[in-house]
Amino acid sequence: MYKLRTEHSFDAAHFLSGYVGKCSNIHGHRWRVIIEICADKVEKEGQTRGMIVDFGTLKEDVKREVDFFDHSLIIEKGTLKEKTFEALKEEGFKIIEVDFRPTAENFSKYYYDKFIELGYRVKEATVYETPNNCAMYCEE
Repeated sequence: MYKLRTEHSFDAAHFLSGYVGKCSNIHGHRWRVIIEICADKVEKEGQTRGMIVDFGTLKEDVKREVDFFDHSLIIEKGTLKEKTFEALKEEGFKIIEVDFRPTAENFSKYYYDKFIELGYRVKEATVYETPNNCAMYCEE
């Protein structure tokens, strides 16, 4: 099996609603996202002969999807009071609501699914919340 791996990082804040401890407060991370794709064979013809996919294409896709969250406040839908949410939006803050609790575990599944949607055969998606702690998602 052939495998390719690339990564990109973003800086964003989040909090964990309903969590008892420090992570219930808004705090930031440098999130590091690693996508590993695989294939049983390489392309036989054309520009990508001898490749699974052009690294440039994979890197562009990873950068685009990861940069979406850069310098934002990521919140789980329904976890801020409406007037708090509106006040932050009025101030011009970049707030992104997600349908899941914004943990490294859930982000690894999010990115796995996102790259499957983009047509990649994803082996594993890894999300580092700190330099030493990460979560991984795979289905094999």
